[in-house]
Amino acid sequence: MTKPLITKNLRSSPNVPKPASGRSKALENPSELDLIRTIRQKAASRDSGVRLGIGDDCAILRPRAGEEMVVTTDFSLEGVHFRRDWHSPESVGHRCLARGLSDLAAMGARPVAAFLSMSLPTKLAGANEGSWLARFLDGMMRLADTHSIPLAGGDTAQSPRMDGAGNPHTPSAAFDIVLIGAVKQGHAFLRSGARAGDVIYVTGSLGGSAAELLQLSKKPRSFSRFRNADENHPHLYPSPRVAVGLKLAASKHRVHSAIDLSDGLSTDLTHLCEESGLAAEIDASALPIHSLADLAEAQKLAPSALQLALNGGEDYELLFTAPKWTPIPRRIAGVGIHPIGQMTALRRGERPQIHLHQPDGHSDTIAPAGWEHFRRK
Repeated sequence: MTKPLITKNLRSSPNVPKPASGRSKALENPSELDLIRTIRQKAASRDSGVRLGIGDDCAILRPRAGEEMVVTTDFSLEGVHFRRDWHSPESVGHRCLARGLSDLAAMGARPVAAFLSMSLPTKLAGANEGSWLARFLDGMMRLADTHSIPLAGGDTAQSPRMDGAGNPHTPSAAFDIVLIGAVKQGHAFLRSGARAGDVIYVTGSLGGSAAELLQLSKKPRSFSRFRNADENHPHLYPSPRVAVGLKLAASKHRVHSAIDLSDGLSTDLTHLCEESGLAAEIDASALPIHSLADLAEAQKLAPSALQLALNGGEDYELLFTAPKWTPIPRRIAGVGIHPIGQMTALRRGERPQIHLHQPDGHSDTIAPAGWEHFRRK
């Protein structure tokens, strides 16, 4: 019999006083217990492999026999991953969960449970419906419902009002989401599994998220009305390819390696090359470029749509490799699948890298130029 997996659960501090009876407290004076009641209410009636969810010291997960558990974690930091004057609370919540779901998709994993820890300024932490936090949770849980993943726990804290030197500063919001997934033993897709001769595939289209972010930066108010997930808004509401990953994992189509495109094709494919000890040959004309990227080029918001596709990041598409003899369908779970190149063996003295072939026959070696924390300017 499989033993339950026990992890830290969301609960209030033992020193928090009991909330007043009646309606939730005002936005400017929230109770932690009010917040947890709000979160628990919005996360209710969602079941998968969770035996015990929000309300105790730990959650209890019960994986199925013959499965391995995969775990991923992601920060969503105000001023780094979102701006409150640009992104609606619903978009922030959606994007927070989408990041982790995309990681599970890249492993071919079934979503099991999510754990959310948050640090919030007091003015955002209202427990009443319509508050910033309630709208954040609405955006997150709508996406959670789409992928049948329950919010099983986490933690809450008030953002500090002083910096490390004791000086007053404006508190910001921060979220850390942990996702648990399950995959058949020994069948998780890895970055290290690619082989020379493999065809490289990508799902969907590239460059759309970066292009929409450019538009958002120019006219943020015009985007504030978009509160529901929409495939026409790949930055505000990205679509993690969980269904594609699950179908690839369950089918006879042999996949050797996979990675999600969160930091940009040039960076993420480089990661896969390095882990597999191979190089990659990419056909520029084969890249599925999003119409928003073409529009950004036409409007002179970006030097080229190709650069957005290569380096823009946050597309949350899947990149995977499979043998040439594997018949990969053109569409999986309603999503387009595009062959864009192949993996190649390293030449003597060559490091893992990407060679981009242009339609005119010219080839370039491209460096990873997507998103990277701590990159020197």
